[in-house]
Amino acid sequence: MTARVEGGSKLPATYGSLARGVPATAPGTVFALALTGGMRLGPGEGREVIFGRNRPEVHVCLGEDDSLVSRHHGTLTHRQGQWWVSNHGRVPIRLEGARLLFKDEDPLPLGPGYTPLFVRGSQHREHLLEVFVAGPEGATPVPLPADITRPPRSWVLTDDERLALVVLGRRYLLHDLRPQPLTWKETAAQLTELQPDAGWNAKRVERLVTAVRIRLSRDGVPWLTREEVGEPVGNTLNDHLLRELLLSTTLVPPDLALLDGLEL
Repeated sequence: MTARVEGGSKLPATYGSLARGVPATAPGTVFALALTGGMRLGPGEGREVIFGRNRPEVHVCLGEDDSLVSRHHGTLTHRQGQWWVSNHGRVPIRLEGARLLFKDEDPLPLGPGYTPLFVRGSQHREHLLEVFVAGPEGATPVPLPADITRPPRSWVLTDDERLALVVLGRRYLLHDLRPQPLTWKETAAQLTELQPDAGWNAKRVERLVTAVRIRLSRDGVPWLTREEVGEPVGNTLNDHLLRELLLSTTLVPPDLALLDGLEL
């Protein structure tokens, strides 16, 4: 039996994903849900929702059969008008955007809406804690079955830019598990193999890719400048650029057809 909390109510394991939204409720109410069930709790200074492996001592049981999950792994705390998540476990909590929250670090604020929290377990398992904080404008997303699907914003590239970026990022387009950009020299060598008379060299590749990166940065794409990522830069800028081009569908796997005849 899980611990009780004053003013809270249980969510059954059959509740369904919080990603679908929650019933209309008071702004600031938090919902927390794992496979075993969860908790709903209204706002109030100092209120807490404790989650972890030790079912009798927590409000939401997470990873009950996995000893990599701590007995008290984390806490959702309401203070200063919003909910915060803190980590008390040995394994970091992963939030959206690959942000890791480690044990005893400063808590992170949770904004209105849906936030998935992940705790890595044994044997490649990941334990999911769904969190939903009710906002002031209603909690449940409105279904849009008849609306036209909005395409992601893609970026205009010249033919030379596209070819250079496909070569630079071919490991991303080939779905490598941990892809890295090619070096300027490697990229130039493969471009020269494709277009022997086009005058490709490392400097030309660098200029083309840098021009694309600066253009996207000026248009609001983050993490594409040295000032944003800090030193040492290494491959970070090109990695962020390539991921933006893939997420925006500016580059897609069929673009690998541009490399026909090149030994990959």
